[in-house]
Amino acid sequence: MLDIYKFFHFTEDTNIFHLVSTKLKKHPYSFSQALHTGEDKKSIVINRQTLTKEFHSDIPLHFIVANQTHSDNIYIITQKTTKGWNSLDNTIQDCDALITNVPNVVLCILTADCVPILLYDRKNNVIAAVHAGWKGTKAQIVSKTIKKMQALYASDVDEIIAGIAPSIGKCCYQVGEDVAKYFFDTPQSYKKVNHKYMLDLPYINKEQLLRCGIKESHIEMSNICTSCKVERFFSFRKEKGCSGRFMSMIVLKDKNEN
Repeated sequence: MLDIYKFFHFTEDTNIFHLVSTKLKKHPYSFSQALHTGEDKKSIVINRQTLTKEFHSDIPLHFIVANQTHSDNIYIITQKTTKGWNSLDNTIQDCDALITNVPNVVLCILTADCVPILLYDRKNNVIAAVHAGWKGTKAQIVSKTIKKMQALYASDVDEIIAGIAPSIGKCCYQVGEDVAKYFFDTPQSYKKVNHKYMLDLPYINKEQLLRCGIKESHIEMSNICTSCKVERFFSFRKEKGCSGRFMSMIVLKDKNEN
């Protein structure tokens, strides 16, 4: 059994499967899932193949990985296909949020401090995975993802549940005013310490979800800081530029498989 993080309210629904990987030192590169950071690609692919065993699926799965660029670009997957899983050659380019209503397509987000957010519309069977660093948070990428779900799939905010996965917390994320100034409209999201600011990106993304109309009871926070829990999760800041990444994943199950 691998050490896997999961959201409680996602595990209650049999129509989806999700997981968040962790560091595992007995595996190559501490079980990093990143193909783009210079490690031996064959070893990373083996790590990914090991992770897929946690899905326990008898039906072939298709994995989607994007080249995350801290944008507010959203990509819609409309057919069963695999992108960026075994090679960087066919990765979804310049994209930080993925949406689909196609079963057996696994949406994947790579992080090592930024905020991974998983979304699920329980009524219309639509899922999304979002990568929100400070630039994506500034651009309100999670809000734009919700709006895209509404526009394309008639998603009802009352039916959407969200999970905000482990990411760097207010306790450890120190930024200058050049970054903090974009969030001064949310005073609870930062604390000024001398001439720096301790910024709470998970909280800001939660606030953006609330402003979209998502019920607070439908938003599950991991409340895990990757920097504080660096022994379990990769942290770019804590590890002073680590190349490892963990992966947050969500998939709609084929109803014939349930």
